[in-house]
Amino acid sequence: INKVQGNRLDVTMTEKVSYTPKIINGGLAGVIGVTCVFPIDLVKTRLQNQRVVDGKAQYDGIADCARKTWAATEGNSFTKFRSLYAGSAVNILLITPEKAIKLVANDFFRNKLARENEKKLSIPRGMAAGGLAGLCQIVVTTPMELLKIQMQDAGRTAVPGQPKLTATQLTMNIIKQHGLAGLYKGLSSTLARDVTFSVLYFPLFATLNEFGPRKKDGSGEAVFWVTLVSGLIAGATACFSVTPLDVIKTRMQTINLGANDIRYKNPVDAFLKIISQEGPKALFKGAACRMMVVAPLFGIAQVVYFIGVAEYMLGVKKSAQH
Repeated sequence: INKVQGNRLDVTMTEKVSYTPKIINGGLAGVIGVTCVFPIDLVKTRLQNQRVVDGKAQYDGIADCARKTWAATEGNSFTKFRSLYAGSAVNILLITPEKAIKLVANDFFRNKLARENEKKLSIPRGMAAGGLAGLCQIVVTTPMELLKIQMQDAGRTAVPGQPKLTATQLTMNIIKQHGLAGLYKGLSSTLARDVTFSVLYFPLFATLNEFGPRKKDGSGEAVFWVTLVSGLIAGATACFSVTPLDVIKTRMQTINLGANDIRYKNPVDAFLKIISQEGPKALFKGAACRMMVVAPLFGIAQVVYFIGVAEYMLGVKKSAQH
C-alpha cells in the first residue's frame, strides 16, 4: 500500500495501516486542543455576532469582550471562569468524532490518492484529500457548531430573568420545532467554510512539516516542534483566509437574535447584507480571535495526533503519518 510521510511518499507492500489508533488520537487531539482555546472561541463568536448601533459597537475588541463577559456573570471567580466555557460541554463531546473524522479522513484520502513511485504527493491531490476530509466532517460539525454558538452567544442576547437553557434542552427544543433537520441549520455555510479550510490547511501543513529536523529513530518523522509550528502556521493562514465564510456561518446559525440583529435567508443574502450595511471589514470580525483559537488548536491537535498515544496504549506499531 502507499504511505505518505509528511508530504513525502514511500511505497511498501508489507505494512498495513491501522486506522483505529488514528481515530483515538484524532479524538484525543480535539479534546485537548478545544479545552485549551475555548474561552477565546467564545469571545470570537460574540465579536462576530455583535452589531454596530448608532456608530457604537457592543464590544471594543477582544479584551473588552472578555472583560464584559467576565463582569456580566454573577457569582464568585469560579462561576465567572465557568462562564468563559459556556457551550464547551457539547463542543468537547462532539469534537472527539469531529476531529477524528477530519484528521483520519485526510490520512485516508491522501493514501488513496497517492501514486506509486512518487516521492511526494502533488499539491492538487493534497488539496483534494483535504477537501474530501472537510466534506466528511460536516456530519458532526454542523450540529456541534449550531449548539455551541447558541450557548456562547447567550450572554450577549440574554433577557434579564430568563433562564438559560442547557445544551440538552436546546437540542430538544430545536428537534421539537424543526425535527432533526433543524440541527443542520447553516449546513451550506458550514460546508463552504470547512471544505475551503481543509483544502488550504492540510497541503500547507504537509509541506511545512517536511522542513526541519527529523527524529533520530529512523522513522523519518519530524520532531515535535516542527509539527507544532507547522500546525500553527497552516492553521493561522487557512483560518484567516476563510474568516468571511465563518462570519456568515455564525450569523446563519444564530437562533436567538438580539434587538438589532438581522435574520438572513441564505449565505448569499447574508454576504450582501453584511457588505451593504456594515462594510467589507465586517466579514473579518473576530479574525484575530479566530487565529488565536485555530492556530494553537491545530498546532496542539497535530502534535497529539502525531505523538501516537493510542498506539502506546494499545501496544501496536505506529504507522506512517500523513
